[in-house]
Amino acid sequence: MGSPSVSTHRGHVHWQGLLLVVSLLNFWSQPTTAQVTVESIEAVEGTNVTLHIHHNAQNAASFMWYRGETAGFHNNIAYLSVSSGRHVRGPPNGQGIVEDDGSLLLQNVTMNDSGIYTILILQEGCQQMISCGWLDVYPLVSMPTLLASNTRVTENKDAVVLTCHTSADFIQWLFNGTNLRYTNRMKLSLDRRNLTIDPVQRWDAGNYQCKASNRMNSAESAYVGLDVIFE
Repeated sequence: MGSPSVSTHRGHVHWQGLLLVVSLLNFWSQPTTAQVTVESIEAVEGTNVTLHIHHNAQNAASFMWYRGETAGFHNNIAYLSVSSGRHVRGPPNGQGIVEDDGSLLLQNVTMNDSGIYTILILQEGCQQMISCGWLDVYPLVSMPTLLASNTRVTENKDAVVLTCHTSADFIQWLFNGTNLRYTNRMKLSLDRRNLTIDPVQRWDAGNYQCKASNRMNSAESAYVGLDVIFE
């Protein structure tokens, strides 16, 4: 994940001191009936994502975000301290930005950013709320490459093998721009990357593509035209 560029107003608050105060409050805080939830999210690598929160905190003093299921010095990635109308953000070179409503902005995410994120809200009066959510980052699917063993074949004599080169999780086959309707002369490999047509017939002539996808995005190959010779 790229380092966010943000203008911070630190005033007289030192970020390590703030984390120490949070740690002590975390130890001494009394239970509260206030609630906070984090919206888990799925994203594509290279995009900016926001982990939104919903809470009923009154007079929130600080929003602290942590990577993982625990709240400590070692895994604090961003905070927002609200005092006398001032908004103090940090830590310096933190991995995220806490927005005014307490949500966490992560910029240019990578697959390594997938995981659990924990929010700790400190309220005036030493009360606290804590919750966590999940971020799943998926790779950006690149355009697959489609190759054919032969593009000019003879009906009822030749066979053709189409191979889709991609690292994506799922593959679909297209014929003339729509989903391919499979016949008993067609065979897919277990990983769906190879399509064999044996024997080829005249109605197999046309443009073939493979479509690679994951849960979040997809990409289609260029067309490969198949020409079938028949009498």
